Amino acid sequence: MSILVLAEHHDGQLAEITAHVVAAARKIGGDVDVLVAGENVGAVAEAAAKLDGVSRVRVADAAVYAHQLAEPVGDLLVALSDDYGHVLAAATTNGKNVLPRLAALKDVSQISEIIEVVGADTFKRPIYAGNAIATVQSEDALKVITVRPTAFDAVGESGSASVEAVESGIDNALSSFVDERLEQSDRPELGGAKVVISGGRGMGSGENFKLLDGIADKLGAAIGASRAAVDAGYVPNDMQVGQTGKIVAPELYIAVGISGAIQHLAGMKDSRVIVAINKDDEAPIFQVADYGLVGDLFEILPELESKL
Repeated sequence: MSILVLAEHHDGQLAEITAHVVAAARKIGGDVDVLVAGENVGAVAEAAAKLDGVSRVRVADAAVYAHQLAEPVGDLLVALSDDYGHVLAAATTNGKNVLPRLAALKDVSQISEIIEVVGADTFKRPIYAGNAIATVQSEDALKVITVRPTAFDAVGESGSASVEAVESGIDNALSSFVDERLEQSDRPELGGAKVVISGGRGMGSGENFKLLDGIADKLGAAIGASRAAVDAGYVPNDMQVGQTGKIVAPELYIAVGISGAIQHLAGMKDSRVIVAINKDDEAPIFQVADYGLVGDLFEILPELESKL
């Protein structure tokens, strides 16, 4: 039984979450191949070849994959899928964009955001915003699976897999790349940060989110937000942590002015240490927090920054 992992990469760099998906693949058992699809991705392929447990890296290097559009990458996976029993990708924007297309074209059911491998055909995944865990068994010949990276420890980088080119001949007449605008930041990427500080509706305005900047700089933290803060227009939606945002599991998560709605908890409750700052001592966030500080965040944050 062979498993194919779709590599996640950005700006010529292999994304760390690929190592987490490979870890999930290794728990399924069997040979693990990694597919790198893109343009000028030689360095990405070399990095993927170093991941422990990877048997082979397959490289589709062509202009049609330059922006990893779902249509050509999905067709590529269809062309390769007969060699595999499982196809895995991270449950990221890219993985959620591509794998459903593969599942539809192969007429199989996708299993989304697994957090545990029970067996080669049986997996666990959260439902009801993480309040229940479903055990799902698939009888499909091809298992199409997205993986929640925070649930699996990344594999090491001492491997030496072979690298081979894939000649796919895939064309794309269905979609075209229009534009991409990336916000530049010196802070860590939210999904992979070891420390995250998030603000909620209690911040009062987008201007007040600047109170988090000094603390984030001193802790080397990424800044996130609750859905309430995003919906209120305080910050852009790419900062949202929660069921409908990004799933994070940092070493330290600081929740500021966040009540702790179930949808938010689903995105951060696996954090190793949770600190909550809220003026409402009955806020649900305190039920999951390791440390709770009850008080006015506009007084506490400047003091916390000065102490740090």
